[in-house]
Amino acid sequence: MSAIADVARLAGVAKATASRALSGRGYVSDETRSKVVAAAALIGYVASPNAASLVTGRTQSVGVIIPFISRWFFSEILESLEQSLLAKGYDMTLYNLPAHSVERERVFDFFLARKRFDGVISVGVELSDTEVQLLHRLGRPLVGIGGEIPGVHTIAIDDIAAARLATEHLISLGHTDIRHIGGDQVDQMDFAVHTKRLTGFNTAMRAAGLNTDGCFAPCAFTVPGGYEAGLALFGDPHRRPTAVFAASDEIAIGLIVAARELGILVPSELSVIGIDGHPYAEMFRLTTIEQHPRNQARMAVEALLGALEQQSVTVSPGLTRAPTNLVMRSSTSAPR
Repeated sequence: MSAIADVARLAGVAKATASRALSGRGYVSDETRSKVVAAAALIGYVASPNAASLVTGRTQSVGVIIPFISRWFFSEILESLEQSLLAKGYDMTLYNLPAHSVERERVFDFFLARKRFDGVISVGVELSDTEVQLLHRLGRPLVGIGGEIPGVHTIAIDDIAAARLATEHLISLGHTDIRHIGGDQVDQMDFAVHTKRLTGFNTAMRAAGLNTDGCFAPCAFTVPGGYEAGLALFGDPHRRPTAVFAASDEIAIGLIVAARELGILVPSELSVIGIDGHPYAEMFRLTTIEQHPRNQARMAVEALLGALEQQSVTVSPGLTRAPTNLVMRSSTSAPR
């Protein structure tokens, strides 16, 4: 089996130089790095991650905990996390974290505590104080995505501000009969996303002097959820609004499908706006507030790896607001 000494001899450099060139740690000129990489490829040398870990104390692995895998926002985050980590030479171990249960306790008490990670990224999980303390005791950096966690550096959009902006867009077009279709206030997502988006809607309506009584209806955060809510709301012409703010793009798309099925023209008879920046928003010409989940993932990786480069066991606690932006398409217009 080829060893680092063989690579160094063939490249005409010291073993330490060859090690730095292949690990990416420490300065090595581009010319020397090219010679070492070529020598390693020529003799088929592959660096042992276990051996590197013994020397550096690093595993080049990051643990990721997440509540959902198949939902759009979370799948976008995951794919971007993996791409960003791989680009930096890191592996990713994923834990699909259920709600508070025995399985969740095992993830924290066994897997995260006993397996060695250079750091942990929590996505859309509102960690308890006990869980945060356990992860901090591991002596590894921790970064969160989705909402504020005390004692943890987190990246999240301002859900209240995003919902308010979406509602203000409809009001600015001249709409006064507006409904909000969003998540169930009892069956909350972590970080109270449903409540925050309802709060943003109510804030904008009241600031404009508009009534909010009976203006909210709950549904699942899915296209079928929006479709069913749309059929129920739009089927009665006497209570049909001129505009709807949907708490997600998937709900908004379901609403548009329901409106088309009922013969309601979008946007001349009904304006619809969502939040997300879903890939299907362009196809449905949906006006939306884009939240760029891939960018949030990149921000989390940069924060985590920045702490590792500084050899810090923690990332400075605090909330970093991820940017959002309004994208206007043809699903919204002035009321008829």
